[in-house]
Amino acid sequence: MNTLQHAWQRARRRRALITLLLGLPWALAATVLALRLAGFDIACVVGTVSLLACAALATARSRQLDPQWVQRQLDAGGASEDSADLLFADIATLNPLQQRQRAHVLATLERAAPDLRPRWPRRPLALSWVAGLAIAALAFGWPRSSPGSAPPRTTTPGSTAVAGLLHLQSTRLRIDAPAYTGQATLTQNALDAKVAADSRLSWSLRFDRTPDKAWLQFHDGRRLALSEHDGQWQAQDVARMPVLYRVVSEPALAGTRLHRLDVVADRAPSVRVLEPAASLVLGTPGQRQWSLRFEASDDYGVAAQATLSITTTQGSGENITFVKRSVSLAGSGEPTARRFAHTLDLAALGAQPGNDVIAQLEVRDNHAPIPQTGRSSSVILRLPSAEVALGAELEGRIKKTLPAYFRSQRQIIIDAEALIRQRRSLAAEDFVKRSDAIGVDQRILRLRYGQFLGEESEGAPKPPPTSDLPTSDTPAADDHHHDDDHDHGAEAGAHDAHGHDHGGKAADADTPPVFGSATDVLSEYGHTHDHAEAATLLDPQTRATLKAALDQMWSAEGELRQGRPEQALPFAYKALGFIKQVQQAERIYLARVGPELPPIDEGRRLGGDRAGLASRELPLAARTPPDPAIVEAWQRLGDGTATPDLDALASWQQRNAAYLPDALDLAAAIEQLRIEPGCRDCRQRLRAQLWRALQRPLPQAMRRSADDAMGQRYLDALEAQP
Repeated sequence: MNTLQHAWQRARRRRALITLLLGLPWALAATVLALRLAGFDIACVVGTVSLLACAALATARSRQLDPQWVQRQLDAGGASEDSADLLFADIATLNPLQQRQRAHVLATLERAAPDLRPRWPRRPLALSWVAGLAIAALAFGWPRSSPGSAPPRTTTPGSTAVAGLLHLQSTRLRIDAPAYTGQATLTQNALDAKVAADSRLSWSLRFDRTPDKAWLQFHDGRRLALSEHDGQWQAQDVARMPVLYRVVSEPALAGTRLHRLDVVADRAPSVRVLEPAASLVLGTPGQRQWSLRFEASDDYGVAAQATLSITTTQGSGENITFVKRSVSLAGSGEPTARRFAHTLDLAALGAQPGNDVIAQLEVRDNHAPIPQTGRSSSVILRLPSAEVALGAELEGRIKKTLPAYFRSQRQIIIDAEALIRQRRSLAAEDFVKRSDAIGVDQRILRLRYGQFLGEESEGAPKPPPTSDLPTSDTPAADDHHHDDDHDHGAEAGAHDAHGHDHGGKAADADTPPVFGSATDVLSEYGHTHDHAEAATLLDPQTRATLKAALDQMWSAEGELRQGRPEQALPFAYKALGFIKQVQQAERIYLARVGPELPPIDEGRRLGGDRAGLASRELPLAARTPPDPAIVEAWQRLGDGTATPDLDALASWQQRNAAYLPDALDLAAAIEQLRIEPGCRDCRQRLRAQLWRALQRPLPQAMRRSADDAMGQRYLDALEAQP
């Protein structure tokens, strides 16, 4: 059965091929006739339709070879023994005898496969090709009609002029873009185009009859002659700037129009920095590498190789030196959007702390003969010096020099708990020393908070009490301070060396304030003169809470100084709780000081003295007035009576093309009015383009309206007053 199927398909293909070979010469003849009579466009349509018709006819004729045709062919050849209908019947419907006969016929066909292909019609094929080629040759070789060979006609002058107009039968514009653009050659029928700069343009025009001469007239006055070659009028040029042009011939061409040729210049590549995100990056101490990523884009493609410029600055002040290097990078990705990545080895560049590393990527496009370059913005890596790095860690730096100012009750608790955990690993003497150091910190913190209650530094003489009962300025905590002086005089002296002792010596008025001292800040900016005045800034409840915190600090300090941090922790926790309550209280009240304005001189008010007053008129810069000829042309176009000088307008347009909003639109309006002088729409279009080209007048202030009778009486009454 497979052999029969193959034979059947070969027969169908032979029938379709015969049909195509018979129809192709007639399709060729029809296409050539259409090209000769109606032009290239009509010929393309006729050729396409003819080929589609031949293909449809071949498909239809091949489908005529159906199963009934196969049965007739097999029965006529005798190979099927008149049982070909059994081959295409359903086996389930056949009786045993019919099935045996069907198997016998299939075996016979397998041994000797039948050839069902139709024979080649040699005579019809030869006649078709000879006739088609003859028609095509006659169409090409038939002589063209020319003006000299046309018989003379006796017609009126008007009808002769109409009969003498030429018509364009076909137009073709071929655009060969420069090789660096990667664009394929484009052939189009329209004469308007938008092409890349330096593209080679080839025009091919066909007229209904041969003109005496023809050329392309550009709006800037340039002419490009058309030369005839095999009935085609051709010309070539290179697109360098946008132009308007039209086809001109002798005799005149009917229905001529302007065509626009826009030229797109190749843009320089642009480079964008992907990493780092900021132009100035502050390095980290010990940084060894710096990753850079760029993306370069171009309209036609970026070169695969780029140059990374690296500048390293060394030194400081006026002794700065620059070391420049260049690294070649290979890009990845599409040619129109390539990415470049590189990781700088700062050690190999010799970059040291305090230096700057400046990177900039330069890429080139594929423009020929001279590539265009594009550069990225500079990115700077600033490596911090040792001093800057130390200054950045402000907290750690000040802890080394002034640890007392940044101690807190929470930190004292943390240090005490850490010391308790390390008891087993420390010697007894070291354990006591460290506990005593924490106790010193607790003492310093206690003294700092005590200043807000008006307490003097330890070791200073106390003011004599005015009564037997303690006052608010001499709290009971002072007794503890006094006792502490007897117990820890050495620590108090060390504390006074740090500047925390405000007693013992009278403070000099010119002594600068000590950093971190709350009373010194208040003394300088809050006009406080002693601790008693500072204590009055706290409300009674807050003072009581702070006093309780100082008591707990005193107890914690005593335990720590004796080497017993476990017994000091409960007092330290209670002091922390009281301090939190004090922080949440409204405890300081400062007077609000208003601005000190200069006094007003009452003698100058409403005095009428105008001495020293000058005119406030701002000078106006002179503006170049518009060309009077252009203004006159715009007015003439609005009147509709006279046509302005189009040559003068064209010259003005060429001189000012760089400053006009759309120079080609204005040139098109001028040329269109030149072609159709009586066109009212063309006049209005040119007038609109001239209005866009004229400079806008400056806005002026509106004049005040004249005074009415009531207003005049009011002014007269003002002047009449003494």
